[in-house]
Amino acid sequence: MKICDLTQFYSPVGGGVRRYLQEKIAYLRAQRPDCEHILIIPGHQTTCERGERTAVYTIKSPLVSRTSRYRMLFNLGAVETIIEREKPDVIESGDPYQLAWKAQATGEALRIPVVGFYHSHFPEAYVRTIAKFLGSTASDAMMDLAKRYVGKLYGRFSRTFVPSAGLEKVLNEWGVRNTTVIELGVDTAVFRPDRSLQSGIHQTLGVPDGIFLLLYVGRLAPEKNVKTLFAAFDQLHKKMPGRFHLHIVGDGTTRDSLEHLQEATRAVTWQKFCADSGELAAIYRAADLFVHPGVQETFGLVALESQACGTPVVGIRGSYMDRIIFSDQSQWAAENSPEALAGAILDASSRSDLQAIGLAASERVRARYDWTTVFSRLFALYESVLRSR
Repeated sequence: MKICDLTQFYSPVGGGVRRYLQEKIAYLRAQRPDCEHILIIPGHQTTCERGERTAVYTIKSPLVSRTSRYRMLFNLGAVETIIEREKPDVIESGDPYQLAWKAQATGEALRIPVVGFYHSHFPEAYVRTIAKFLGSTASDAMMDLAKRYVGKLYGRFSRTFVPSAGLEKVLNEWGVRNTTVIELGVDTAVFRPDRSLQSGIHQTLGVPDGIFLLLYVGRLAPEKNVKTLFAAFDQLHKKMPGRFHLHIVGDGTTRDSLEHLQEATRAVTWQKFCADSGELAAIYRAADLFVHPGVQETFGLVALESQACGTPVVGIRGSYMDRIIFSDQSQWAAENSPEALAGAILDASSRSDLQAIGLAASERVRARYDWTTVFSRLFALYESVLRSR
């Protein structure tokens, strides 16, 4: 079986879709000698790199963000040429834009089944953000248009994968009936508890011993709600100077707000990206608490990775991420405000059993969310799609 993934949600500096695709390729190489994999993504230049039963095609595409390094793939003819040449058995589309429509059209022409993965709940993440400045009538109209767009696009796939049951329910209500829940996972050999090197990592990050280390990993973008995190940390610093340090891994359009927070508190360190899984796992383990301010997450992979490393998570209740939190959420923020999030962080940091909570969560994550389990089910679904075709 030859699988072709294509997506514009692929950045050289990280991201959940990139991690999912990298782990899928690793699984295929290690566990599925009967399979081949083709990946089509935008890039700085048009290239093709071949490996063990794999090939990565990059198509020259313009940048849409110099910070997150995402690109917009307009050369759809090149995509069609690659698919015609490679002749995959199944195509998986990983974004909801023009590339998805091209995948469907090419698959239909070549009689190749096409599945979609609904990685981003973009109507909430983007449309709501824009529409709230236009008033309720315009906002409702834009959301209605987005719902009809999602229903039309994803209803055409042979199967639509969604990362949570809650999101599946939303898509079903929007008219998408071909859904299957595929939760994401972690590399449990890499993301595991080990506090023995915590002090050394603190020194590497420039964090003094005895300081309570907070961590955020992800894009610095409005849809990630990072400004609420920054404001919450600013409040904590003013209330208890010298008690907390915040380390950020990620980049994006709100970096100016982060730089201002750094200058104001002198208690924030920042690295733009971390491409190495082993290094990222060490950073997770070094933190005392992972703070995830997101309220529009479709899954929350970084929260899962942090827990796998034994580091508890605190955030804002009420997102699709709630179901993958394996610790008591009663102390989480009940509303999306800096005051509520600051209070949740303070409450969590005061718990004497925080490390035990992290270790218990790690056991549950590692037992349920190993990538091998995730991909064995996904590949079985590919085979089911092929049989039904």
